Amino acid sequence: MMQFDFHSTRSILVQRGGSNQLAKIAREQGASNVLIVTDPGVLAARLLEKSLPQFKELNIPVHIFSEVQADPPVSIIETAVKVAQEYKADCIVGFGGGSSMDVAKLVALLSLGKEALADIYGISNAKGPRLPLILVPTTAGTGSEVTKSSVVTVSESEKKGVLSPHLLPDVALLDAELTLGLPAHVTAATGIDAMVHAIEAFTTKHLKNPMADCLAKEALRLLSNNLHRAVFVGGDIEARENMLLGACLGGMAFTNAPVAGVHALAYPIGARFHVPHGLSNSLVLAPVMRFNLEVAHVMYADLGQIIRPGLQGSTMKQASQLVDYLGSLAGELGLPTRLRDVGIAEKDIDQLAIDAMLQTRLLMNSPREIKLEDAAAIYREAL
Repeated sequence: MMQFDFHSTRSILVQRGGSNQLAKIAREQGASNVLIVTDPGVLAARLLEKSLPQFKELNIPVHIFSEVQADPPVSIIETAVKVAQEYKADCIVGFGGGSSMDVAKLVALLSLGKEALADIYGISNAKGPRLPLILVPTTAGTGSEVTKSSVVTVSESEKKGVLSPHLLPDVALLDAELTLGLPAHVTAATGIDAMVHAIEAFTTKHLKNPMADCLAKEALRLLSNNLHRAVFVGGDIEARENMLLGACLGGMAFTNAPVAGVHALAYPIGARFHVPHGLSNSLVLAPVMRFNLEVAHVMYADLGQIIRPGLQGSTMKQASQLVDYLGSLAGELGLPTRLRDVGIAEKDIDQLAIDAMLQTRLLMNSPREIKLEDAAAIYREAL
């Protein structure tokens, strides 16, 4: 008997230059006082400049909170919530990468003062309501604009997730023009991150469903066909748009069919060594997939025909060739390929493995069970 549920963002607008209409979209959500949550990099790149004039034209006051940092800690979220409350914001806009959008989700929820962050970690503990919420991604990676999750760094070694349909925004605005200025290394890392989302959604052990499978496959088709072009020909708007849509579809897939071992092992790398999330995923992707081969090779072979059409041989051989290709992808794109390249040494492995075991919400989705000694072995392979 087939039984599953599926959640997604209420409205998704894909439009080049669409960020010019952000104020109009906010007004349609009933906004009269808007808080934009973003980061210093977005301001430095002047990505908001096209959006702000219309707020003045429509006489909608707008305030900008630009203190978001990668892997946002509890303190950043608490500060942003206070700003929203002091400013009496009635609409929140997340404008930036995954961290800015994740913070914006929590600000929309917590600024009403009905829930506390410490009480809503985990699955469906956030009950709502929330303020109107609009998310505008400026990278093609996290898919946060269509996910019901927000990740918070709670200590130097641990991240926790808030998962609730209440975190899904009212509108996701995908404007590929905002991604044209992304540096090649950011384009590469976020692109691989989006591919990981689709791969893990398709192979997840729990909550797997056919709608997520379809989205994951189309995401991988778009991402694998456009990643190199987006990295090496950064001004190619068509490639950028395909990457942005691919990341969005990957986000829709994994918010309904959750990610697993790659993310579980990547989180401690980000938390302890402040390695960007996409790069953390990239560093452990091939070793985790190789560990999973004995139980996931049929699914990997299926995806291999999308990412590397024409693979030959048994499903195990096809899957192994896919893993080898993905293991070489970071190097092709100019990214670090080993944990030692980002400052991680043999002495760090055991603690990383201990930290990874705390990610029980993610580990339960792995097609093959990952134990403490397995995590240590995977890190050593990636070293």
